[in-house]
Amino acid sequence: MSEIRFDIGSLHAAYRAGVGVAAMIDAVHARIAAADDPGIFIHLAAKADMLAQAQTLGPFDPVTKPLWGVPFAVKDNIDVAGMPTTAACAEYAYMPQVDATVVARLKVAGALVVGKTNLDQFATGLVGVRTPYPIPKNAIDASLVPGGSSSGSAVATARGIVSFALGTDTAGSGRIPAGLNNIVGLKPTVGALSAAGVVPACRTLDCISVFALTVDDAYAVFGVAAAKDPADAYSRAVKVPALTARPPVLSVGVPAKQDLKFFGDTAMAEGFDAALDMLRGLGCRLVEIPFGDFYATANLLYEGAWVAERYAAIAGFMEANEAAMHPVTRKIIGGARSLSAADAFRGLYALQAYRAKLAPVLASVDLFCVPTAPTHYALDAVLADPIVTNSRLGTFTNFVNLLDMCGVAVPSGRRDDGLPMSVTLLAMAGKDWLTAGLARDIHAASGLPLGATGWAQPGSAPPGERAPDEMIDLVVVGAHLSGMPLNGQLRDLGAQFSRTTRTAPAYRLYALASQSVPKPGLVRVAGDGMRIDVEVWRLDPGAFGRFVAAIPAPLGIGTIELDDGTTAKGFVAETAGLSAAIDISAHGGWRSFVASSHEPQRRLEEAPDHPTRIAVL
Repeated sequence: MSEIRFDIGSLHAAYRAGVGVAAMIDAVHARIAAADDPGIFIHLAAKADMLAQAQTLGPFDPVTKPLWGVPFAVKDNIDVAGMPTTAACAEYAYMPQVDATVVARLKVAGALVVGKTNLDQFATGLVGVRTPYPIPKNAIDASLVPGGSSSGSAVATARGIVSFALGTDTAGSGRIPAGLNNIVGLKPTVGALSAAGVVPACRTLDCISVFALTVDDAYAVFGVAAAKDPADAYSRAVKVPALTARPPVLSVGVPAKQDLKFFGDTAMAEGFDAALDMLRGLGCRLVEIPFGDFYATANLLYEGAWVAERYAAIAGFMEANEAAMHPVTRKIIGGARSLSAADAFRGLYALQAYRAKLAPVLASVDLFCVPTAPTHYALDAVLADPIVTNSRLGTFTNFVNLLDMCGVAVPSGRRDDGLPMSVTLLAMAGKDWLTAGLARDIHAASGLPLGATGWAQPGSAPPGERAPDEMIDLVVVGAHLSGMPLNGQLRDLGAQFSRTTRTAPAYRLYALASQSVPKPGLVRVAGDGMRIDVEVWRLDPGAFGRFVAAIPAPLGIGTIELDDGTTAKGFVAETAGLSAAIDISAHGGWRSFVASSHEPQRRLEEAPDHPTRIAVL
C-alpha cells in the first residue's frame, strides 16, 4: 500500500478508495516511531483507544462529519476527557472529565484524538524549550528551536503524524512554531474559538489556534470549531464564510523598510523581500506603514497588566508549588508579585491609547503582511540567553491579540540556506476569511512541500456550493471594486468578496461627468450591448439596506443579468444622468479604463475618500 497522506482531502480520498481507519492509525504510530522524538507528546492514545473512537463514527460520511477519521493532536493545556492535562508541569496535572468545547466540536465532526502535545510550560514562551519534558525537535532542522509555546503540536503536524493540531496563541504561539516548521498556523479572531477547557495564560487575549499542512485544512477545522459558547464569557460569534477566491486587488500594509527587524539575519530579510515580490505578482498593492507604534504595543504584553494576568491564572498553584516550575517560567510569571493594581491600569490605558491611534492605520489597508519570525535560533543560543531570544521571536507577533487582529502564518519559500521562510497575514477581527484566502495563494505560489513530509501540495479544491443563507449578492462595477477608493465602504459594512465575473452582453458602461470620485454608470441597452467586468460582494440585509440608502444620483440599485445567466442586485445608472458622460464600453470594465487613462487615476488618488497611504510600493 502506498503511503497515506494526511492532508484532509488526500486522507478522505484514501478512505473512499477502501483504506480503513486501522491503516491510518498504524500510519500514525509508525510515524511517531520514525520521528524518534520523545518530546512531541506528553500523553499518547493507545491504538486500541483510537480504534474505539473510530468505531463510534459509523460508515464513512464526510458530509455530516467533515473531519471523519481525521487524526489530530491537542496541546496539553487544552482538556481532552480521559487524558491528563499538565500544561507541561507534572505537579499541576489533573484529569478532566469533559472535553474542552473546541475538542468536543471536532470530535462530533469525526476527528480522532491522537494525544496531548508538549509546550512551553503554562504556555509562557515562543521558543519551545521551556519544558521539563524532552524538547521537541524542529521538524526541518533538529539543531534549531521548534518554536513555542505550541511546540509539540507544530512538530506533530509538520511530520505528518496528524492532519492538524490545536495550539493556543496569546503572543504568537500559534504562528511562530508554524513558521519555523514549514506549516500553516491559523490564529483566529480572539473569541471565535471557545477557550472553555483551556488552562489560561492571559485570559483576555488567549485563543485556540490551528496547525495544518494546508490553508484549506486549517480553515476547514476553524469552520467546524468556531461558535459562540455560553461557557466562555469571552466567546463571540464570528462569521466563517466558505473559503472562496479572494478579491483580485488587495492593499497590503507592510512594515516600513527602516522599521523591519531581523537582528542581523540577512537570509530572513532577503526571504521577506522575496515574499513581497510574490505578493506583487499576485496583484497586491503594497503599502509601507511605519511600525513604531506596533512595536510599542507589543512591548506592553510583558509589562504590568498581562504579566499580572498570567500570575492570576496559576497564583494558587504557584504559591504552593513554585519549586516545581521551569526556572524561566517561574522568573517571568513571578515578576508579577512586584506589580500593583495601578500598574495594571496604566497598561490598560496605554493599550487603549495605541488602539485609538492605530485604528485608522488598520483601516487604511485590506490586511497586513509581516515576517512570521525575524530569525531562526539554534537551541544552544536560546538556552544561553532565554529571555532576549524569546522576546525577539515575538517581534511581529506580540501586538496582534492586543490589537484584536486575526492572522495566518503561511510558508512562502525557502531562504538561501534552505531553512523555511514564512510570512503572517493579519487583518482586523472577523476577517479570518480574507487572510486565509490570500494565504492559500501564497502557499500555492511557493510550491513548497508540506511540512517535513516531502508531500507535494494538493491542488486547491474547487469552491463548493454555498449553503443557503440570508446574505445578498451585490454587483459592483466601478469605484467600489477591490482596490478602488470606495471599496472601503463595503469592507466597513462587513461585505465579503464572492467572485469576479461579467455581465450579460446587454450593457454599456459610461464614465460619468462631474464626480468628486470618478465613477462609471452601467446602463442596460436594447441592442449593441457588451459584457462588462464586475465583482460580486455579499452583504447581510441590514448592511445592504444601509449601503443602498447612501447611493447618490444618478446611480441606483437594479437587477443585473450576469454572464452565467444568474441575476443579482447591482449598480445601474439613470439615463438622464448620462449627459456629458463618455461611453467607455470598449475597455470592457472600469478597472481597464482607469489603467489606460492617467487623468482618472490622478483623480482617484487625490479623492478625499481615498484611504491614507504612506507610500505605495
